Amino acid sequence: MAQIKPLAEPALIFLSKSQPAHYSSSSSSPCPLDSRYYNNSHNKHSLCRDAMRRRLLRSNLLLAFATVAFFAFLSLHLSRNAAEFHFSASAAANLHSRKSDHHYNLAIREDAADLLSHHHGRRVSYVPDSNAAAVSILLADWEVLVIINPVIRSSSGDDYVCVFQNNATSPARFSGKSTSTNRSAFKCTMPSSVRRLRPFFMPVLTEKDESPPSPPVQMPELYRWNFLVYESFSTEKDVVLFVKGVNNRQGINRSPNDFRCVFHNDDTTVAVKTAVTSSAQEVFRCRHPKLTALTGLTNQPISVSLEISNDNLVVPSVAQYSPRRSVTNQEPKSLLCACAMVYNAGKFLKEWVMYHSKIGVDKFILYDNDSNDNLRTVVDELNGDGYDVTTLFWVWPKTQEAGFSHGAVYAKDSCTWMMYVDVDEFVFSPSWTSSSRPSHNMLKSLLPRTPQPSQPPSSAYDRLIGQVSIRCNEFGPSNQRAHPIAGVTQGYTCRRIAEQRHKSILLLDAVDTSLLNVIHHFHVDSKYYKTKTVSMERAVVNHYKYQAWTEFRNKFRRRVSAYVADWKEKVNPASRDRTPGLGFEPIEPHGWARRFCEVRDERLQMLTRRWFGAETSHGYKMAWEIS
Repeated sequence: MAQIKPLAEPALIFLSKSQPAHYSSSSSSPCPLDSRYYNNSHNKHSLCRDAMRRRLLRSNLLLAFATVAFFAFLSLHLSRNAAEFHFSASAAANLHSRKSDHHYNLAIREDAADLLSHHHGRRVSYVPDSNAAAVSILLADWEVLVIINPVIRSSSGDDYVCVFQNNATSPARFSGKSTSTNRSAFKCTMPSSVRRLRPFFMPVLTEKDESPPSPPVQMPELYRWNFLVYESFSTEKDVVLFVKGVNNRQGINRSPNDFRCVFHNDDTTVAVKTAVTSSAQEVFRCRHPKLTALTGLTNQPISVSLEISNDNLVVPSVAQYSPRRSVTNQEPKSLLCACAMVYNAGKFLKEWVMYHSKIGVDKFILYDNDSNDNLRTVVDELNGDGYDVTTLFWVWPKTQEAGFSHGAVYAKDSCTWMMYVDVDEFVFSPSWTSSSRPSHNMLKSLLPRTPQPSQPPSSAYDRLIGQVSIRCNEFGPSNQRAHPIAGVTQGYTCRRIAEQRHKSILLLDAVDTSLLNVIHHFHVDSKYYKTKTVSMERAVVNHYKYQAWTEFRNKFRRRVSAYVADWKEKVNPASRDRTPGLGFEPIEPHGWARRFCEVRDERLQMLTRRWFGAETSHGYKMAWEIS
């Protein structure tokens, strides 16, 4: 750190040692006293000396106050910067290891154990009387995510408040419950009075009508979303960690040798390290710890973190480890499933599920990115009508790639092929236009046979098809001013000429072990498999991307991709990921309703009207309009 020269102190010394001097009564004199205030030279000099002493005293006081304020500001600035790192490097340095087979048994010194306890799940944020450990994370836009064991006493999940370090409060909204750990998540907004403080401490979650508990003497600091282990998933062979803030640039990944997975519990001084075998984007894979090495931990929640070995740093974690999950579903695998990440997609979901179910999708897996609309109600209605829709609560922002990677390992036991398309995207084949009704074999006809490779192929040409890639047509607002009540396939019929992007149907057994994916396209194990792109005459994805402005404006909330700038960030204005002619604010561009209309394409509109339309007592309705 650069040294700061103490300039103020010598100045104070100089001023305090200044000697009185003789001054004239001229206008340029430092002591221009009016002649009526003195009668002789002695009184003149005496009054001047008194005036100068008062002036010097005021100057000294002002300079002393400025010096104190300067060092206070400097201290606040340094503490603010220090708050960006939540796990002390000395804590990681104190984790001395002894290699044994593929794991390390760690005897953590007392000071390191205290740091682990301080930074991982201290019981400070809680619903009163729940005795539940909780952690809090500062997200973008001053949102605070509180994760807590599922102790909810009231009938509604919205009857809670967050109490912050200065006793300021903020309403807490119940977001959802984790499928894997059964923990609940709440969100609250950090009050303005807290944003000026440094460092930020984890709030206390309490019911509105309860007296807030006294905060602990030493509250942990808030975790920061830009540097965090946020999820863990155990497969039969290994553990998959999802980590924000390590591989920050797309296509540039640190070596697995730079990391170790660390398994530990806050109430013990025993921890275990295992080797990391893969590092790609936000996904890291490592070996399971030996159960014999986890003696004393198996009856309690086990935290799992990522150690950056060369930096002597352990990434803060809210993830919990569990051994390989048992497969309770003994039913045969579904041949074709569909996976999408959704946010407030309730109004679109019925049309998307009903259409794709009729043409061959057996099961739907949705990653709910903290929706607050009627999504859960719509899902319940669809399941009640016989559709198979599973919703996984995925609260993490800007993690679409990681969510899809999670889906690839989560669904491997129940699905053979996985189609990765969004809820505003519909797979369509021009050859279907003459069909009077949909068939479950329509989508499946795009898939090749799926034999398992017995040995590596003799050439790249002989590799099996492990992924089918389908190009997209992007549709515009089509002069719509609001969401078309008959559905997107009926309302949007005007598109751009050039196809944009592509979406994929993935053989889950073919995915590369890194789980790497970019824009709905996975890397497959190139030793055995290859990707095939089908012609647009055989299949195309109708992407209803540029909808009525009232709908498109909602996209300014946040982009879902980890590696694509948010709409309001003034970077990469010419990127293909940005909407042509759109600025950085959610302001409707002139003529938006008529934009991106280069080709009139009514093929899917007419087809779905024939397949799903019917006369009712309320007029002609589509199947997803009928309750």
